[in-house]
Amino acid sequence: RPASPAAPPVRDDTVPPLETPVETAGAASRMPVPLQWLTLLALSILIGSLLELVGMPAAMLLGPMIAAIVIAVLGTTIAVPRAPYHGAQAAIGCLVASSITLEILATFLRDWPLYVGVVLAVVTASGVLGGLMSRWHVLPGTTAVWGSWPGAATAMMVMAEAFGADARLVGFMQYLRVILVAFAAALMAGFWTNGEAAASAGAAIVWFPALDWAHFGPTLCFVGLGILVGRFLKIPAGPFLLPMAIAVALTLGGVVEFQLPEWFLVLGYGILGWKIGLGFTRAVLAHAWQALPKIVGSILLLMAFCGGIAALLHVWLGIDPVTAYLATSPGGMDSIAIIAASTNVDLPFVMALQTVRFVIVLIAGPPIARLVARRIGARD
Repeated sequence: RPASPAAPPVRDDTVPPLETPVETAGAASRMPVPLQWLTLLALSILIGSLLELVGMPAAMLLGPMIAAIVIAVLGTTIAVPRAPYHGAQAAIGCLVASSITLEILATFLRDWPLYVGVVLAVVTASGVLGGLMSRWHVLPGTTAVWGSWPGAATAMMVMAEAFGADARLVGFMQYLRVILVAFAAALMAGFWTNGEAAASAGAAIVWFPALDWAHFGPTLCFVGLGILVGRFLKIPAGPFLLPMAIAVALTLGGVVEFQLPEWFLVLGYGILGWKIGLGFTRAVLAHAWQALPKIVGSILLLMAFCGGIAALLHVWLGIDPVTAYLATSPGGMDSIAIIAASTNVDLPFVMALQTVRFVIVLIAGPPIARLVARRIGARD
């Protein structure tokens, strides 16, 4: 008997094919493009300043993010170009690298089973949650499988589209989780410290220090490296991870020291916030409106599970609650790095867990999601 041909990937017939959404005309879209950018900038400064006044950590990330969501919902035609976005990611990578020392690296190597165990618990919970949501038809087809993975949003969207899932809902789930996690983490950090750390930091800020080109020059070089990585290497989160890895190696070797002026960091924060917020267009929100309560519920459930792991880290190992929560939060690495850098937490511990989780999700996420997608598609 001749061998049967290889089965094609299982596709979801319960969702329409992915198309580029056509935005309906809105108030913002009728303005000239320069005026849209000026409006976004002014609104970002206003909201960010208000959040800064009340002592909200990472106010200069959350403010632009909220402003971008408002502008996007009003129907804008602007989008953050890739080069500034990749450069901002590289700048945040330098910020993380500047806080890592040899002692911290030794601690990580000594406690690596703890890191891997925590990450596997979060990834397993995400996979189980996504599988149950798909099995119970909470979302169409296998959309929930791809949307529930904590991290690697772009890779999950590409894989979801290849397997016929609704990439619009997947992207919506991924970036809505980033926003909810960012706000929850910022609120917890502000509540636990009563805003004291943010307020004291704000009082001591020197916005425009004298530039030391021996240290600021390498910072700009790494920003350029991030832009090149994003342009020529199709690596998920490559503009963030690759410059950060090289910067860590050079920092630990005493080869380079980075200068990161406050105005420079705020510019990077704003670009990252705009990139996330402008993704919530009217077409995407209209498409996801009916499933919104279920999507929010699944995200909150995953956040609660991660919060439980953070509580265990605090009780069993004595890790302070804010550090533990930021380290286990299922959000974006860059936004978590900004929040961690603006509060009094163990930044290397946070970023070590976040990076290990990202690598595991990137390697194991697509094969596991494909397996679940095939089983659910075959059953349906």
